[in-house]
Amino acid sequence: MVLLLMVTWACISSCSGAASSEYSGTGTGRYRAGHWARYRARYRPVTGPGAGGWTPLDSDRYQWLQIDLGSRKQVVSIATQGRYRSSDWTSQYQLLYSDTPNNWRPYLKNGNIWTFRGNNNSEEVVREEFQHPIVARYVRFVPLHWSLRGRAGVRLDLYGCSYWADVISFDGHSIISYRFRSKKMKTVRDVISLKFKTTARDGVLLYGEGQQGDFISLELRRAALELSINLGSSQYNLIEGQTSVSSGSLLDDGHWHSVVMERHRRNINFTLDHHTHQFRTNGEFEHLDLDYELSIGGLSESAKAAVGGKQNFVGCMEGITYNQENITSLVRRRKVDTSSFRNLTFTCAESTYFPVYFNWSSFLRLPGQRDSDTLSVSLSFRTWNPNGVLMFTQLAEGWLELGLMEGKVTVYINVTQKRSTRVDISSGLGLNDGQWHSVHLNALDNYAMLTVDGDEASTVRTAIPAQIKTGGTYYFGGFFAAANGGSLQRSFQGCIQMIHIDDHLVDLRAVEEGHLGTFENVSLDMCAIIDRCVPNHCEHGGRCSQTWETFSCNCSGTGYTGATCHTSLYQQSCEEYRHQGKSSGLYWIDPDGSGPMAPLRVHCDMTEAAVWSTLKNNLPPQTSVSAVERNGKAALQILYNATEDQETCFCKNGAPFTWWVGRDNKRHFYWGGSGPGIQKCACGIGNNCTDAKHHCNCDADLRSCTGSSMLVLSFEFGGKQMELTVHSPNPLNDDQWHRVEAEKNIKEAVLQLDGQYREVKATPALGHTQLEVYTDLYVGALNGQRGFLGCMRALKINGVLLDLENRAEVTPGVKPGCQGHCSSYRMQCRNGGKCVERYNGYSCDCSLTAYDGPFCTDDVGGYFEAGTLVRYDFLSDHGASPQGDLNVGRLGEANLTQEELVFSFSTHSAPSILVYISSRSRDYMAVVLRHNGSLQVRYSLGGLPEPYTIDIDHRNMANGQPHFVNITRRLREIHLQLDHYPMSTFTLPEASDARFHLVKSIFLGKVYETGQIDPILIERYNSPGFVGCLSRVQLNDVAPLKAALRSGMSAPVSIHGILVQSNCGASPLTIPPIPAAGDLWHMDSGGAASPIITGKISPDSVPQNFTVIAACPFHGFDRMAPLLSAETGQIDPILIERYNSPGFVGCLSRVQLNDVAPLKAALRSGMSAPVSIHGILVQSNCGASPLTIPPIPAAGDLWHMDSGGAASPIITGKISPDSVPQNFTVIAGVVALLVAAALCVMVLVVRHMFRHKGSYHTNEAKGAESANCADAAIIVNDPAFTETIDESKKEWFI
Repeated sequence: MVLLLMVTWACISSCSGAASSEYSGTGTGRYRAGHWARYRARYRPVTGPGAGGWTPLDSDRYQWLQIDLGSRKQVVSIATQGRYRSSDWTSQYQLLYSDTPNNWRPYLKNGNIWTFRGNNNSEEVVREEFQHPIVARYVRFVPLHWSLRGRAGVRLDLYGCSYWADVISFDGHSIISYRFRSKKMKTVRDVISLKFKTTARDGVLLYGEGQQGDFISLELRRAALELSINLGSSQYNLIEGQTSVSSGSLLDDGHWHSVVMERHRRNINFTLDHHTHQFRTNGEFEHLDLDYELSIGGLSESAKAAVGGKQNFVGCMEGITYNQENITSLVRRRKVDTSSFRNLTFTCAESTYFPVYFNWSSFLRLPGQRDSDTLSVSLSFRTWNPNGVLMFTQLAEGWLELGLMEGKVTVYINVTQKRSTRVDISSGLGLNDGQWHSVHLNALDNYAMLTVDGDEASTVRTAIPAQIKTGGTYYFGGFFAAANGGSLQRSFQGCIQMIHIDDHLVDLRAVEEGHLGTFENVSLDMCAIIDRCVPNHCEHGGRCSQTWETFSCNCSGTGYTGATCHTSLYQQSCEEYRHQGKSSGLYWIDPDGSGPMAPLRVHCDMTEAAVWSTLKNNLPPQTSVSAVERNGKAALQILYNATEDQETCFCKNGAPFTWWVGRDNKRHFYWGGSGPGIQKCACGIGNNCTDAKHHCNCDADLRSCTGSSMLVLSFEFGGKQMELTVHSPNPLNDDQWHRVEAEKNIKEAVLQLDGQYREVKATPALGHTQLEVYTDLYVGALNGQRGFLGCMRALKINGVLLDLENRAEVTPGVKPGCQGHCSSYRMQCRNGGKCVERYNGYSCDCSLTAYDGPFCTDDVGGYFEAGTLVRYDFLSDHGASPQGDLNVGRLGEANLTQEELVFSFSTHSAPSILVYISSRSRDYMAVVLRHNGSLQVRYSLGGLPEPYTIDIDHRNMANGQPHFVNITRRLREIHLQLDHYPMSTFTLPEASDARFHLVKSIFLGKVYETGQIDPILIERYNSPGFVGCLSRVQLNDVAPLKAALRSGMSAPVSIHGILVQSNCGASPLTIPPIPAAGDLWHMDSGGAASPIITGKISPDSVPQNFTVIAACPFHGFDRMAPLLSAETGQIDPILIERYNSPGFVGCLSRVQLNDVAPLKAALRSGMSAPVSIHGILVQSNCGASPLTIPPIPAAGDLWHMDSGGAASPIITGKISPDSVPQNFTVIAGVVALLVAAALCVMVLVVRHMFRHKGSYHTNEAKGAESANCADAAIIVNDPAFTETIDESKKEWFI
């Protein structure tokens, strides 16, 4: 439907204000069936009350509302509202505008036909600001989507202001001669601006020249605007001064385009339709010397002969200014020469330009002569697609198709009078370049002629075997499938105009009004072609190609990759190549990453700690100077394989690396323009260096040159939030550097991690906008958010390196360098524990160790009764744990070439098997105690008739003392460390295999295995089984005993028999004795006595030298230390003086006075008893759990040789205490006491050798009652520790 409106426009002083007006009008509507109807409506501003609005009778894609503003206006925004109190509104729409009622132009934003967001109800007002103001008299509102409950409807306001400009029409023969006030004009600064519109693709808009060769020219070439300028060439033309820059395309569209050229010396800003191109002119001169005049609209005949036959401009111009001189105003006032104008007019004639816009589903059907023996069709088209149907017609017998195939115009004629005969002809090349091309096809008598772009010389003729008869119907831009059974091409996407059928121009205006032909899904009187390659989004010299819907970049030979050739193929420095494991050699590097600088080839020397990058020049390392000029100076030309900007990236402040040797055989480090001893470059002497703080440009060290498992990139695109997610198979908090690359361009968004893991999402064409940032850039976190904890380096945005280090020095919570908590306190995590960064400190990950506790210092051990065994099965390569994760590690049936087995044990019984490692082959490894208590290691890896054994005969290991064993094998070399004795080295025989094949299981304490097992092991050592304590058991990164004792760990481990957790009396001492001066009961303390506070102690009342550490057990005995006496009244002073300090350190158990058990009452929270605890008391079995199960008789041992080999399943579970002989319990108690006594001595030694150092050691006794664990006690009471953590927060891990 068409509705024509007469609108009264309210003029305001500023276009940014809201200038709305009340308007009314009448309209007429056209329907596809060709019927006419009258329609009348009343309109009011959307911001005010009142009924009204526009609603077409049919809601389809052919309805639009046309607004006539009366004259050209500058429009800056639009506001829309649904029809008053109805279910009619428009949710999405487009805008068209024009100076005349034809040749419409769609509103573009960022190079795309823009779709505006409309309304979702009838009352809400939605206002959209234009990216750039539009100047037009007519505006069309085109609904695309509307209410599902009603129809399309709208009330709207346009906002803007009046527009006026002098317009001059040029016919191709007329020019304006703007004469200078003086004969010559010499300028260092110029500003030229104008607006133009034309339908011609070639023509000179402006030209001026001088006698010294200077000139300036603004010219249309193939519908692109080219600026050429020459400020003068050097002597003998060694340096050419001419510079030419092209901008824009498709400028022959009959719409207004604005041009601004600003020059200051050699720097030029060239702006076309809000797109600015900045460049510097060639040559050495900075002034533009012009003579006499500036020609506008073309060249005089004499000038044409001098510069070649260039065409003059045909079209309209307005707003022509030169250095603030309004030339159009001078023309109106007859102040300039306009004698070449035949008819000078200040209006722009209405164009006959009437294109038809086709998309992939469009066609236009037009009538022609029927049964004629002559077929004549001609048209003009423009497109980006190499293939498409231009015209199809059904002949009386056969069919004819005119189209594009691979950029050529092709004609297919199929004549079926006698037999099916096909004729193919083609002409032209590369016609899908977006330019207008004309095609003329004639078929008469027995031949056909095809002419492209009016070139009669290249007309193609071919014979037709039979006379053709026209069918009378022509389809343009598409066809009905039923009408064409032989066409091979898809529909045409582009624009067609000047259609002639039977040598008559088709009246497309009549087609629009429904008087002629029919059409489907076309846009009449508009060519919405877009050049997606101008401006060129392909970076670094990438070649852009396009179709009607998209563009692509060819990045071959550029050194870059990606959708827009943005990502460099090379590393930014030699250092990065070294991180990749590369060796010294020649490499391409890209110092600024995706910046404008091209890659260059350097030599990387990676043999030293520092990596050297070397640029090669054209001279040998030492060059002799043989010739000296007359003035006593010598000049050498040194050429590097790099540009000046690239060389700057390799200049660093410090000692120079280049010199020349004079006659005195001394090195000189100064260069041209300077002198000896000055230590300045020429720019330093002239005070014009890039950075005033330095005396050489290269010393400035320009920054622009230097180079969880899920990562998420979020950004807004077209008003919608988009996310890209990259998953890494490994955790990202692994204390290793990770490289992140994020890119958003007009084609796609890319997120890449470590150069391997990548996600790409295509971005909608309508959503792309240029990045405009109006706030600060936050790195690490926004205020109030949980921020990044770690380190960052080399943060670059579009190739520009951000100086994080300097910024970190002035930012609270950020610190230069990369010194995290683990860097300062890594040594606190013992026994292979991994330090893990936390927000306010650190923690120790003990999952891959055989230890536990906050610092991985707590032994994990177990007391084995006779017959008890622990079995740990390694998962096969094809297996998986039930939870899919195993923190205790797994070997996966590996073929080991090296392993490390570590464990501790204490026992009084022998023989026994301590550790047995089985395999799915016959390989095994065993550590056993022989009958005499000595240790034996047995290796059977194949290749030998008997296992290889290592016997340690120098002492009895079954003495109840804790012993430490470390067995490490690498191929055939075995290292054995036993307790504090020197390490021993053994070598497997050459005949032995060096691989431990298919590791299957680890057995602790006893072996219960099927298959072939060494009978010596079973007969001599397997019964009754190990009785004692095992701890710290670890094979490589597998801790089987820990897995068995920790219920929270999911592991393929099983326990047969009774296993009681114990620390085996060998935990390290972590708290030193209380100093005598701080002991309340020490005689030297002055004898001050304080009452003991029972029950729960308030943290405020705790002495600073008292620390509660609930996770640190203490064991062993001190011969001179009885229990700490805390009693008032008369006490034997000898007891207090000699024995009471520092107090008992060790393990107490089974304490009973008559029927009172004080220690049990203290340790059982459920027992109500008058008992109190002062200090730290940790429950422990003291390594002396009573034996409750007697040894298994030989006759009942499944593996004893005398048992007859009878096999029966092992019964798991605890055995009733009633079956245990009482005499065995007493013996076990005595043995336990002896073991405990031995452990006391051992712990005292360990206590003095391995006590904690640092703040943990010196401060853990402070404020014990106020903390929950050792870490808390240190952090709360040690100011230095707290301060250190606070300082750690300031690192620029953030």
